[in-house]
Amino acid sequence: MSLTAEKCVACRADAPRVTEEEVRELKPQILDWRLLDRDGIPQLERVFQFRNFAESLAFANRVGEFAEKRATTPRS
Repeated sequence: MSLTAEKCVACRADAPRVTEEEVRELKPQILDWRLLDRDGIPQLERVFQFRNFAESLAFANRVGEFAEKRATTPRS
């Protein structure tokens, strides 16, 4: 299973969850991410660090532009 072939789907309470076996298989593909348990809910977390506010704002804007583009792109 490759994460690059997957499509992101908005989380819902009834969304299917990955199994422990799938977590073990997929974890090597997301080296910079941590799998945390918050209040019994498994969550992925990644921390990005920047030298200054301007760099962090530029990054946030790029992420927002990417997300907006993905949200308006027709899905097959």
